[in-house]
Amino acid sequence: MVNFEHVTMIYDNGAVALKDINLHIDKGEFAFIVGASGAGKSTLMKLLMCELTPTSGNIQVNGFDLTTLKRRKIPDLRRTLGVVFQDFRLIDSMNVYENVAFALRVTDTSSKMIRRRVPYILGLVELSDKAKCMPRELSGGEQQRVALARALVNNPAFIIADEPTGNIDPALSYEIVELLNEINRCGTTILMVTHQHELVTRFPKRVITIENGTIASDTGRRGTPFQADPAGIYRGEASLV
Repeated sequence: MVNFEHVTMIYDNGAVALKDINLHIDKGEFAFIVGASGAGKSTLMKLLMCELTPTSGNIQVNGFDLTTLKRRKIPDLRRTLGVVFQDFRLIDSMNVYENVAFALRVTDTSSKMIRRRVPYILGLVELSDKAKCMPRELSGGEQQRVALARALVNNPAFIIADEPTGNIDPALSYEIVELLNEINRCGTTILMVTHQHELVTRFPKRVITIENGTIASDTGRRGTPFQADPAGIYRGEASLV
């Protein structure tokens, strides 16, 4: 699913963001990434999304070798990912339905599939009654659920959540992580960056701590690789995602 082998990232100004990182995340795992500001978490996320190319080392994500991936193939990689950001990144001029549908339209999904898939996903995140609302009419927690719905709508194998609870209150933070937890139970791999240690304490997952560009610790129970349901529930409309 994800494999970093001796990855180092040095920016053009000489700043060393990551030093000799070795990291493996199996299909179906849920792992937290924690560390102080400037530790290297954001650089790690950008490498996963192919926004940066490492100075040295090798990275594989979802079967793609990111160190040799051609630029024209980057969209193919990103279609296998769902990304949730701290600042929601919703399109202000689009309502909730349109924000989620947009993620399908950019991948040339048929109108018929969009009409089927978007209401289904909005139902999962309990926003069916908000489909026609504009982002400015929603609470912070609701906006984050829209962002999560948008990340889920393409049925990605891997979700990257970069501080998804940073702009919402603690009670809503638990709701968002619990929803991610439910998604993970259905087989989707989750990697979540957070500064909120109370979330790490409440949800007993693998915890990867980054300090000064290195992995200082990697603790906690690893998730077992997902075993497909013989009835095909995970990829069907009866699944969570």
